[in-house]
Order: sequence, then C-alpha cells, then structure tokens
Amino acid sequence: MPKPGCLKPISGCDVDTFIQILVSGLTLGAMYAISAAALSLLWGTLNLLNMAQGAMLGAGGYAAYSAAAVFGLNPLFGIPLAIAVGALIGMIMYAAIVRFIIATPQFETSAIIATIGLAIILENVILKLFGAYPAGQTLRFDGHFRIGEVVVPGQNLFILAASVFLLLVLGLIVSRTSLGRAVRATAQNREAAQLMGVSIHRVYAAVLVISGVFAALSGVLLSSLTTLSPTMGYDPMVKAFIVCVLAGLGSSSGTLVAALMLGLIEATVQYTLGVRYGLPVLLVLVILTLIWRPSGLFGTARVVRL
Repeated sequence: MPKPGCLKPISGCDVDTFIQILVSGLTLGAMYAISAAALSLLWGTLNLLNMAQGAMLGAGGYAAYSAAAVFGLNPLFGIPLAIAVGALIGMIMYAAIVRFIIATPQFETSAIIATIGLAIILENVILKLFGAYPAGQTLRFDGHFRIGEVVVPGQNLFILAASVFLLLVLGLIVSRTSLGRAVRATAQNREAAQLMGVSIHRVYAAVLVISGVFAALSGVLLSSLTTLSPTMGYDPMVKAFIVCVLAGLGSSSGTLVAALMLGLIEATVQYTLGVRYGLPVLLVLVILTLIWRPSGLFGTARVVRL
C-alpha cells in the first residue's frame, strides 16, 4: 500500500510504473528538501541541531488550516499565516534560547536539550488548541494532468513547483543579498565577521526566522498530502535529518540532490517491498554513508565550530 500522497502502483514493470515511482519520489524528495534546507542552514551558521523541527512543521500546517477552518478566510490566506507563525517561532527560539546559550562551551548539547523542550511545548499547545484528532488540510490544489496513462494529481505538481521556488529564493538570499553575505561570513569565521562590523546576533535571529518559515511551509506542503495531527512532523523530521547526513551537515548545495535521491529511493522501496521497509532501508543507507564518507556525499571532511 503506497504512502499517503503517493501515486497508486499499477501492475507490471513498464513505463507507466516508472513514471509513477518518479513522480512520487520527486514529490517526497521536494518536501524533504524544504525541511532539510532549514536544518542545514541552522547547522551551517550556528552548529545547531533543531530537535523542534517536527513540531514547527505541525505548527505551520495547523496555522494554514486555521485560516479557513477557524477564521473563515480563503484557504490561500493560510500561506502568509503559516509564514508568520514560522517566523514568530524562529524569533522566540532566538530570544528565549539561543541568545542565552550561544557563547557557552556546551552550546550544541544545550541547544539539543532546549529545542526538545520547545518541541514538547509546541506539541502541547497544538493539542490544547486543536485536539488530538486528525484533520484535513484546507489548503489544497485540485485537478490533475496525464503523462501517458498515468494520472498525476495537481497537488504533486504544486509541491514540486513550490519547493523549487522556495529553494531558489533561499539560494538568492544567501548568495545575492547583504544578509546572505553576513550569514556566509559568520559561518566561515564568527570572530572575523564581528571585527568587520557584522552583527552576529542579528544574523542568528535572521537565520532562525528563515528556518522557522521554511519549517512551517514544509508543514503546509506535507499536510496537504496527508492529514494534520500534533505529531505529524516527527517522520518528516527524521527524513530531513537523513537528508542532511547524506548531503553533509551544512552543505546547502547538496541538500536538494540528496533529498531527491532519498525520495526516489523511498518511493522505489515502497513500491517494490512495501511502505514499512522505506525507513529501515534509508537508515541502512545512512549507516553505510557514515562508514564510507562520514562528512556526507557533498560535505567537507571537517566542520569547524566558529
């Protein structure tokens, strides 16, 4: 049985089957890429592993759901609402957590513990506001198109297009803006960036806001294919971490390639062996990657805490 949101398999090993696996894999990979990009950005700049990523996905999904289901607005208003919620959570992470522990000797460990606590808080807030019962995302794009005999849902096309657009926007921000130059300078050498007049705390706050926005939008895309629940982000968070490990933590350029590879592998395994074998195969792949190339497929051999 295919994973929710994936195309239904057909009998026979033919072109139509290949197209179905390809579309399903690209859709899964696109969703993972957005979440992994947020994790990779945080690690590359702050050396921070955000264990609240899954809860932030859920918060973004429920924010988009609230636009129509709670406030009676057009479902499209769910997108800016999710962006606002993601940005707010990112700012709270900086103001309540990161700025107090960034200079401590055990920052990485403290950040993991603190973000686990934030995840628990976010999940309980969602439970209090919306309850534990699953709900359907109101922001969906109907319609379909055909590739040969295969019917491709319009939602899959929207997810692919939205993911590529968001990653292009992130790439432009990092490579073409003054904020992006400050982020790259801070990631390379924090002390040198400070000496050159870069406000590293503004950089940290901006990176956390961007990461929060990407996590929230990833939750919107995910919930449009499955259902909303307070724990909906846990599995995608694990897959995003797997993508980061395969690409190399802090390697933004390899994140998209690794995410698409992972999505295609998962779709192929689900089709040939069954859904329950998807995650175990990916975990084996991670173990083999860490043994063969600990820095990841696209990462550098050594990551320095700056």
